[in-house]
Amino acid sequence: MKRRSAAAVFFLPLITFGIYWIVWLAKTRGELNSQGAAVPTTWLFIVPIVSIWWLWKFAEGIARVTGGGVGSKFTLLFLLGSVGATFVQANMNARTSASAPMTTLTPATA
Repeated sequence: MKRRSAAAVFFLPLITFGIYWIVWLAKTRGELNSQGAAVPTTWLFIVPIVSIWWLWKFAEGIARVTGGGVGSKFTLLFLLGSVGATFVQANMNARTSASAPMTTLTPATA
């Protein structure tokens, strides 16, 4: 998963009048699917009633890749929208960095 700034996920939807919220959903969906989740196309998010089901599938994908419960992620995204996405992104960043292997940088010798 790509590490994104949680502050950017919070402020960019405000600046772009909500467009970045959809962009974030689409990019994150692609990353989740590349890691084995089965989240349907983001176009379904635009359909009013179907968007609730789509957010549930999206939360399932996040839970599958990062671990944790589906209900809390769905609740954050459904009730708080892009503000909830800030908390979900911070959680994904923490889970991704915790599972990533540590690399040690050594100084170059001349």
